[in-house]
Amino acid sequence: MGLWTLLEGFLLLANALAILNEDRFLTPRGWGLSDFSAGQTKSFKGQLIGLIYATQYLRFPLILLNSVFIIVKLVSG
Repeated sequence: MGLWTLLEGFLLLANALAILNEDRFLTPRGWGLSDFSAGQTKSFKGQLIGLIYATQYLRFPLILLNSVFIIVKLVSG
């Protein structure tokens, strides 16, 4: 397993977090931003919720990174 494969795996994970819908998936499970109080930011659940919302916020750079990966894969074969 090379570095490129590891980077692709992280990109796939970021894509998976970015497409999670708050109304359909996160809020019914108690993971919505409105259910999250400021006192829980130290917990693992709080940090995971913060990571999900940060990934959703950075969708445009994620689209650019996906485009770069696709172009590199097309050029390199």
